[in-house]
Amino acid sequence: MIPVKIGSNRITEESQMSLESIIDWFDHHKVSFYTLGWSYFRNQEQIEELFYRVILKVHKELSRFNREASFDRWITSIFVHICRGLRNDNRFKASEEDEQRQDVFQAFDQLKDYEKEALVLTYVIGISLEDSAHILEVSVEEMKASLFSGIQSLREKSGYGSYFDGCKENHKLYIDYLERTLDRPKKIDFEVHLYHCQNCQEDLATFQEVMSAMLQFTEGVGDFHVPSGFMKKIKTRFAEKEKQRQLRAKKLKKIGLISASVFIVFICTGFITGWFSSLYYSWTEEDLELRSYLQHDLGERLNLEAESAGVKITIKSVIADEIQTLIFYEIEDMNEDNQYIMNYRDGVVVENESKIMNRSANPKYYLPIQKNEEKNVYQGKLSLLPLKTDKGTIKLKVTRLQKLIHDPTDPVSYIGYRIDGNNRGGEWNFEIPVTKSPSREYSLDKEIEFEGIPVRLNKLTIAPTASLLQYDIQNIQLEKRIESVSFDSIEVNKRKVKTDLLNSSYGNQGLGGDSYQAHFDPLFEENLKEVNVQFGSLYLTVEDHKTIDFDASKDEPQLFEYAGSTISIDKVEIGTPSKVVISNHQVKNRQYESLHFRMIGEDETRLSSMGIETEAVIVDRSGREYEMNGTPVPIDKLDLPRYFITVQGMELYENIPGEKVIPKRLEIYGYNTTKYVDDVVKISLE
Repeated sequence: MIPVKIGSNRITEESQMSLESIIDWFDHHKVSFYTLGWSYFRNQEQIEELFYRVILKVHKELSRFNREASFDRWITSIFVHICRGLRNDNRFKASEEDEQRQDVFQAFDQLKDYEKEALVLTYVIGISLEDSAHILEVSVEEMKASLFSGIQSLREKSGYGSYFDGCKENHKLYIDYLERTLDRPKKIDFEVHLYHCQNCQEDLATFQEVMSAMLQFTEGVGDFHVPSGFMKKIKTRFAEKEKQRQLRAKKLKKIGLISASVFIVFICTGFITGWFSSLYYSWTEEDLELRSYLQHDLGERLNLEAESAGVKITIKSVIADEIQTLIFYEIEDMNEDNQYIMNYRDGVVVENESKIMNRSANPKYYLPIQKNEEKNVYQGKLSLLPLKTDKGTIKLKVTRLQKLIHDPTDPVSYIGYRIDGNNRGGEWNFEIPVTKSPSREYSLDKEIEFEGIPVRLNKLTIAPTASLLQYDIQNIQLEKRIESVSFDSIEVNKRKVKTDLLNSSYGNQGLGGDSYQAHFDPLFEENLKEVNVQFGSLYLTVEDHKTIDFDASKDEPQLFEYAGSTISIDKVEIGTPSKVVISNHQVKNRQYESLHFRMIGEDETRLSSMGIETEAVIVDRSGREYEMNGTPVPIDKLDLPRYFITVQGMELYENIPGEKVIPKRLEIYGYNTTKYVDDVVKISLE
C-alpha cells in the first residue's frame, strides 16, 4: 500500500506565518488533505468550502500552537474537527455527489463515523496509530478497537456474513498481530492459542482477507487528482473577505466612539447613586437565574467568546462552591437556526481537571430547558467538579456540541425538547478564571422513623449553587428496606425551596447505614435560625418470595396471584434464545411497581436474560395515569410520580451456545414500591 502521506515538517520559532504563507503550506500538502476531505464530503464545492474554513481557523489559532509539537498533526486535528462540524450542516447533506467520489469512498460510507475516520487516517492517509489517536481524541487502545470494528463491519458487508466464533478476548490482538507490532511474548502465546483453536483460525483468516482487500482498495485512493486552480479559488475568496473587512472596520470605528462616550456617563452616574449593580443586571442579564447570582454578588460577568465551525460559544459567568462549579454559557449558530448544548465529558473536557478539581465529587446534571425565544441561540448551564483550592483557572476544551430539537410530540421529550443524534464538531477553547465562594454548614442530628426504619438527618449545607441535606438510612430489617427518600422541600426564614429530584440521593454504604444527599434549590438567606424539612415519599424494597412453575400443557396465558395482584404469563416461546413475557395492566391500588425475579432452567441453574420489551404507566400522587404510548408525559411537572411496569419481556440464554433454552420456573423474591409521607421536621440551627 502507498498511503497519501501528510508531511512531517514543524513550524519554527522564527516563522510568523501570515495568511498567505498558510495558504502556500496547504498548497504544498493539498493532495493529502484533499483526499481526507473526500472521505467526509460529496462534491468539489464542499471541499473548497472545507479548505477555506480550515485555513481561516489555522490562521486564527496559530498563536495557541505549541511549537514543540508536530505542526502537521495539529493542522490535521483542526481539519478533522471542521470536517465533523460541516458534515452535520444540512446544506452539505443536501448536496449532490460527484461521480469520482462514488467510485472511491462508497465502501467506507457503509461504516460508522468513528470506524471510517480510524481507517482513513491510518490506512489511506498513512498517519501513525499514535498520531491518529491524538487527532481523534481517543486512546491508542480505543483507536485499535475502532480499526478492528471497521474491518469487521467491512467483512460483514462483503458477503462473509456476521457469524464468527473467534475468542472475543483475542480480538484486541488482531491489528497488532497482522501489523507485526505485537510484543513477542504475546505473539507467541497468541500463535499457540491459534494452533489449538480452529474458530480463531477461521476468524482471523477472514479478518485478514478483508483487511488485505481493503489495503489494496486504498492504493487507488491516492490517485485523487486535485483540479488545477483549486487553491487559486480559495486565495481569491480570502482577498474578497479582506476587502469587505476593511470597509466594515471604518463604519464600526465611528459607532464605537459614540457608544463608549454614552456608556462612561452611565457608569459614573450609577456608582455615585449606589443603585448601579442591581439595576445594571436587571437590565442587561436576561437569564433570570444568572441575574439572581450576580445581584447577590456571586460570580462576575466574563463573556469569554470562541468561534468554530460557524458556531460561537460565550462563557457568560462561573459560580463555584464546595458542591460544584457552575458555568453559564450561550451558544449561537451563526449560519442556521440550530440550537446546541454542551454535555460534560461528551466532547467537553477540563484539560487541567486532575490538577485543580476534586475528582471524588459528582457533577450535577441539568435538564436542557430553553430560556429564550431565539431559534439559533441557547442559554444553558454546565456543572463541573468543585475546585480543590479557593482560586484557579479552568482550561475548558469543547470539541463536540449536541443538537437540541424542539419536539413536544416526542414521548421522551417531557420538557418539550430532545437531544438529536447529530452532533456539531469543532474546537472551542477557554481559560476561565474562577474563585470559590464559601458555604455554610449546620449540624442537624435529628432522627425520624418510617416503617420501623430510622432515618437520621445529619447536616445541612447552604452553598451559592445549591442547598444540600445529608441523611442516613438505618436499614436494620431483612424483609424491608428504604432504598431512598424523596423530600418535598425545605423552608428557611419563611422561604421554601423545592427538592432537585434529578440530582438527589447519591448513596454511600457504610457501617453506620446508607448515607445519602438530597439537593435543593439555592438559598441566599442570612441569619438562619430554623429549618423545616418536609418529606415526600419513600422508595422501598420488600422481600416476598414466591415460586411459579411453568406448565407447558396449559394454554397461555398462565395466571398467578402475588402481592394482592393477578399476574399473567402471556408467552413462553422455546428457542435459542427463549422468550418469556409477563404482564399486569391493573395499576390502581397495586402494591408493587416492579418485581425482582429470576428464571430457572431445567438443569436448576439460573438463566441469563436480556430485556426486549417493556411497557409502563406513570401515576402521579393524585392517582392520574399517564400511558407511555407515544404521548408526551410532563414528568417535570408531576408531583412525586410512580413508575409501574405493566409488561416485561425477556430473552433467556443458556451457558452452552446453540442449545434450546427451556425455562422450568419463575422465582420472585421481592418487589419495589413507593409510599407517600407528609411528615415535617423542624430543626433549630442556633
